[in-house]
Order: sequence, then structure tokens, then C-alpha cells
Amino acid sequence: MSNDKIKTLIADTENIIKNFDRFYAGKLYIDKDIPEIAKVSTQSVENEAPKPRVIKKKPESVVVKDKSAVAEIDIFGNENIKREEWEFAETLDELNAKINTCTKCGLSKLRTNFVFGVGDPKADVVVIGEAPGADEDAQGEPFVGRAGQLLNKILEATGFKREEVFILNILKCRPPGNRNPAPDEAELCRPYLDKQLKLINPKLLLLLGKVASETLLKTKEPLNKLRGKVHDYKGWKLMITFHPAALLRNPNWKRPTWEDMQQFKALYEEMTGKKLESEKNT
Repeated sequence: MSNDKIKTLIADTENIIKNFDRFYAGKLYIDKDIPEIAKVSTQSVENEAPKPRVIKKKPESVVVKDKSAVAEIDIFGNENIKREEWEFAETLDELNAKINTCTKCGLSKLRTNFVFGVGDPKADVVVIGEAPGADEDAQGEPFVGRAGQLLNKILEATGFKREEVFILNILKCRPPGNRNPAPDEAELCRPYLDKQLKLINPKLLLLLGKVASETLLKTKEPLNKLRGKVHDYKGWKLMITFHPAALLRNPNWKRPTWEDMQQFKALYEEMTGKKLESEKNT
């Protein structure tokens, strides 16, 4: 290895060590309780050599307050140690404040409002749709139009109140013409959804419709084959039913939706030990 390459490697090593604490955002603790051996003075062979004296230092920890720090290049020149500021959010409000100006895709140029989500920040149940519609874009809240009103009735008939669950969409911005989310749009928004779920940490997820199910479960299975089963998304159990907008177009699907929600209710009661009281049948 040439001297220039050795110098470059040494410089990179020094840089990574200097900034090591920044990469781990307060989660790095360095134990400096390493004994130092004092120098032993030279003595004649007639005298007994003194025992090495051990000097101990108290352990120190590194506490990093700058949570916005990111590493651009690691010691090997790889740009794979990157974290965005929103990833350090500790509450939903903080997360919303850090992502509601997102411009990662073209939908940001078309939106009226960023639709983060609404409900109990510690809800047992998170309801997930695909994307905001016109009413949601105008008001900045998910499921507030006709489909939202029907969703409220479905939840009430199952024993939930809207304010007791958390409701959100995979996309936070409305696609033009209410088209389905493009794959790249969904992938760009998915980390926000995952962070929301981590902060809420619900017991159970309810996915609404074919698009949301295909996107999160990475499947092309028909909706009817996905319904009536318990699925897993990154450790959270979930069930699937029709999107309320689909029920407005196809009223015959209301009965299967009722059956789905009864299964969902039974699973919820089994998991939580809570008893839900249904208000009425939709």
C-alpha cells in the first residue's frame, strides 16, 4: 500500500473516531476505565523492583445532544450511515412538525395540506387507508368525506369511537384525481408510516382496501383471499376489510365488511382482554 493511501486511511480513521458519537445520536457509551501502568524506574539488581502502580479513571459516557447529525461517508467511503432528523422524533407532534413540509415526491407541489393522521397517540388500534382524497386534502385530516363518515359508523358498530383509534393513510399527500398511489410514492412515504406505528405501538392494525393491503404486505393476492385472516406487518398483527369508498360504490359489500369487523373485534378482545360494546349495526 502506498504512503498516500496509508495517510488517507489514517485521516479517515481519525475523522470517524472524532465523529463516532454523532453517528449513534446519544446511544454510544465509551468505557474509559482502562488501567494505566506507571513507568518503573530502573534499579540495581540488588534492590527489589517495585510493583507496577495501577491508576484508574472513573468511567465516562458520551452524551450527544445534537440529534440532527448524520454521517455522509463512512471509513470505507460508503454513504450508508445516514439518518434524517425526523427519525429522532419522540412524539407524534414532533414527527408531524418535522415531516409536514416533505418534498420528496411531486405530490408535495400539488397538495393543499399534508395529511398526517388523527386520533389517540396511544391507541390500541391503527386504521390505515391508502391516500387522502379531496376533502382530506382540503381539511388536513384523513377520512372526513363520505367515506370517512361511513368509516365512523363502521367503527361505532364494532365498539370503537373515532377518537379512540388512530387513523392515517400510507400517503400523506393527495394523488391527483384520486388515482392510486404510485409505487415510488408509497415507498417514499412508508418510512413515515413505520415511524408513526413505532411511536403509537398499537395492538392491532386494520387495513382498508386492496391498495393499502398490497402496498404493506407486498402481495398481489385478491382482497377476498386476504380478508378473514390475521397477517403480520413488522411485528404488528393486522386484518383487512373493504375500503369505505368501495362500499359506497358497492353496497352489497357491506355485509362482508360487517363479518370482517366481527372477526376483528373478536381478535381485539382476545389480545387485549377488553370487551367492546357495539352501538349499532351499519
